[in-house]
Amino acid sequence: MIRQGLEYEVVKGWGRLPKGWVYTQVAGVAVDSKDRVLILCRGEHPIIVFTCEGEFIESWGEGTFSNAHGAYIDGEDNFYCVDSADHTVRKYAKDGELVLTLGEKNRPAPPGKPFNKPTDLAQASNGDLYVTDGYGNSNVHRFTAEGELIQSWGGPGIGPGQFNLPHGVWVDEKKVYVADRQNNRVQIFTLDGAYVEEWDNLLRPCDIFFDKRGRVHVAELTHRVSILNKRGEALARIGGEESFTLGQFVAPHCLWKDSHGALYVGEVLQGQRIQKFAPV
Repeated sequence: MIRQGLEYEVVKGWGRLPKGWVYTQVAGVAVDSKDRVLILCRGEHPIIVFTCEGEFIESWGEGTFSNAHGAYIDGEDNFYCVDSADHTVRKYAKDGELVLTLGEKNRPAPPGKPFNKPTDLAQASNGDLYVTDGYGNSNVHRFTAEGELIQSWGGPGIGPGQFNLPHGVWVDEKKVYVADRQNNRVQIFTLDGAYVEEWDNLLRPCDIFFDKRGRVHVAELTHRVSILNKRGEALARIGGEESFTLGQFVAPHCLWKDSHGALYVGEVLQGQRIQKFAPV
């Protein structure tokens, strides 16, 4: 039996912005090793940082992004930001220094090549980077940690290994999980891109996060977050009703968890907010 949101309860009033600021659309979120919550937005202040208690720390990245889309933090607190409009992925060191750019700014790539409106990034334990690409292409691209292209796979379609808007990605010890949004599924591959299986009990999945307990959290644009086991079986769901009410969603786009097990969910379109859910 699926538990309807019993895993978490929403934290009212979390993440208060400075006076006059707005999130606009919250495209990405990630939590670093100090439990600082980094929020990637599409507004005037694109990277907004809070403590996990919701206290504002700082903002940066103003004037950098054309359309912020996906975020990821690695084990060294490097922060990766995907820009779907200028066709790049930027890697920032924990001090905010830009240390790597993948893709050519404002130059969309031809089919099968990186990038044409990329969406998300995740890192494997060996440092390889996997990027979903995206709104213009229908591929996954694999790079070394230094940014050298290793391989690409995919193509448009509905069959195994094909995509209709590969929108989010996560990598564990052995597999790559891709949120194939418009096909309403998560496709699963080996680290070398061989198709394994798919989970099709999802509604426009946007983002994927694996916690340390092996539970899979999926942000679904159609108004909910699903919590699955590693076999893809639904354990619980949060939301499900298109609503601005706390604990419900309009358009969940991104999610991450902190070391205390709290879940952060950001919304785009009319949602334009982030909510924190504490474990119960």
